[in-house]
Amino acid sequence: MSDLTPSRFESLQRRYREGDLPWDRELPPPEVVAIAEHIPPGRILDLGCGSGRACIYLAKHGWRADGVDFVPEAVALAEGRVREAGVAEQVRLHQGSVSAMPFLEPFYDLVIDVGCMHAFQGEELRAYASELRRLLRPGGLYLLFAHLRTHPDEALGIPEATIRDLFAGDFQFEHVEHGETVVSDKRWDSAWFYIRRLSVEC
Repeated sequence: MSDLTPSRFESLQRRYREGDLPWDRELPPPEVVAIAEHIPPGRILDLGCGSGRACIYLAKHGWRADGVDFVPEAVALAEGRVREAGVAEQVRLHQGSVSAMPFLEPFYDLVIDVGCMHAFQGEELRAYASELRRLLRPGGLYLLFAHLRTHPDEALGIPEATIRDLFAGDFQFEHVEHGETVVSDKRWDSAWFYIRRLSVEC
């Protein structure tokens, strides 16, 4: 794990304990909602699942979902919402690191990450990519939302070039939607990446 992990964990844990969750909405982002409209249901893995909104939404549309988050308060919140939504049989939630998930077995048809991976670097980032390769089936879709660091002095985000290098060779970048994220008075460059795991023959 990187040396940033303890401070990142403590910051997120404090937010969940205080209910300071500006990203928390009833529905997942439209990009995730669209998945339910265009892809037949299968197995989905939500990396950094937070309050479980994506798992819940997709479970209601026929998917079997696993969610992983390293903040126990987030998993507890998600578990309560999963029960309230009546999808406990379709959703499994796990407290742990998304860079080490021995408790999960392949294969998933869809893996989503809405704002988790962009906080990683170094060995933690490489371990995350290794787990993604292990768990996502050939031909499966990896849907990633990330804040993009466009200048070296920026503290938040990950350079787009790093993402492309990380998945070069056995993934295909099908589509990238660049945009801007605004929370309160803060703005960040960001993007949605639609990345396909190539088949073994490729």
